Amino acid sequence: MSAVKAVKSGEWSTWKPLWMCGHGLAGATVGVVGLGRIGFGVAQRLRPFAVSRLLYTGHNKKSYAADVAAEFVSLNELLANADFVIASCPLSDETKNLFNASTFSRMKRTAVFINTSRGGIVNQRDLYDALKTGVIAAAGLDVTTPEPLPVNDPLLSLDNCVILPHIGSATVETRTAMSVLTARNILSALCDKPLPSPLHV
Repeated sequence: MSAVKAVKSGEWSTWKPLWMCGHGLAGATVGVVGLGRIGFGVAQRLRPFAVSRLLYTGHNKKSYAADVAAEFVSLNELLANADFVIASCPLSDETKNLFNASTFSRMKRTAVFINTSRGGIVNQRDLYDALKTGVIAAAGLDVTTPEPLPVNDPLLSLDNCVILPHIGSATVETRTAMSVLTARNILSALCDKPLPSPLHV
């Protein structure tokens, strides 16, 4: 956000060695909270970026974690060691407001928090305070509570918080696949056949 503003405001001038420098993934420790289907997909996509350690936490160890050299650790260990914390866990009674003042205080001051899960796993007031006071360095959110986020929400006033309008699946290919899957479910239901992709609640 700061870089975009710098271009628009005219602050961008001559090249400066350390201007707008952040932290990269190469050599970093990344923590994934919830190594399910989405969390595992994220972990797979991180491999080309030369991440030093990939940590994950959840209810139990995952056999497929070895495919991405991910280490199973407690939430506290993940928070204390990760340079990037990626939330990809489902929203439940257990995970509601999982990321709050206490959670953020256990993260590195240089840590970046990323939420691609559900807005409800984050106490957004606590996140705002953590970002405003430097408890953590930055955040990237694709999900919020509510959606859409009101334009006067305090998080939108921060340069170290990037918020997207829940567009994690926003490619033509993905949305087409979603539509086809929905159509197949409808046709199967109408023909009294098993659904190819049932929703288990």
